[in-house]
Amino acid sequence: MLYKGQLGKHEFYVERLAAEQLAEIEMLQQMVCDALEDKTILQPLSKEELLYILNGNGIMIGAFADSQLIAVRALLEPDVEEKEHLGLDVGAKNLARVLYQEISFIHPNFRGYGLQQTLAIIVMTQVDMAKYDWVCATVKPYNIASLKDKLVQKIYIRALKYKYGGKLRYVMAKPLHKEQSFTGGELVIAMGDVEAQQQALRDGYIGIAIEKSGEEWFVQFSRLKEPVRSQRREIRS
Repeated sequence: MLYKGQLGKHEFYVERLAAEQLAEIEMLQQMVCDALEDKTILQPLSKEELLYILNGNGIMIGAFADSQLIAVRALLEPDVEEKEHLGLDVGAKNLARVLYQEISFIHPNFRGYGLQQTLAIIVMTQVDMAKYDWVCATVKPYNIASLKDKLVQKIYIRALKYKYGGKLRYVMAKPLHKEQSFTGGELVIAMGDVEAQQQALRDGYIGIAIEKSGEEWFVQFSRLKEPVRSQRREIRS
C-alpha cells in the first residue's frame, strides 16, 4: 500500500497495479469514457498499451474504495524509437531519460475530491529520479481539467502541434533536475488562437498558466530566466 486517506465518507487506499488487474482497469476506463460528454477529452489505452505499462515499461497506480477500483494514474517509459517522441519537442538530449505522464481517469462518483492531484503526487514518488531528466505529456486544448492538473505540477506548455495522426495537442514538460523561474513581460493569448500561441512558443515563450475571461480561456506565456553563472573569486596567498 502506497497511501491511505479519506474521500468524503469513504476510506480509500492507493497501490501499484499489476497485469492481473487488467480487467478491472479496462472496466473503469470504459465507464469513465461512457460518462464523458466530450469523448475526445480522454484517449483510452488499448489492452496492449495498458499491458505494456503494467509489464515493466512504466508505473501504474490505482485508488480503491469500497473494495473497488475508483481511479488510475500511469507513467510510461516510451520507446526511444518512437517517431513522435515528446522528448524531440522539448529539446531532451537523451530520449531514454524521458518519462511520460500517461492516462489518468477517475470514477464519476469520486470526482471533486482532488483525487487526480493526489495520485499525481503519489505516482511521482515511485519514480527513480536518477533515471530521468524530463517528464512530458500531451493535452488537448480546452481540456481544462487536464491542463490545470499539469500546470499545478509545474509541467508547462513547450509546444503546440499536431500529433498522433493530426490531433492538435499541447506538448507539456518539466525538467526534473532544474528549477524553472520566469521573467516578466508575459503574453496572454486566447487558447483558440493557435497561430499566435505557436509563434510565442517559437519565440522562446512557455505557457505557464490559464485563465478564463468571459467565454474564452487564455494562456499566459512567459520566458525562462537564464541561469545565473556563479563567478569564482581567485584567492591569492
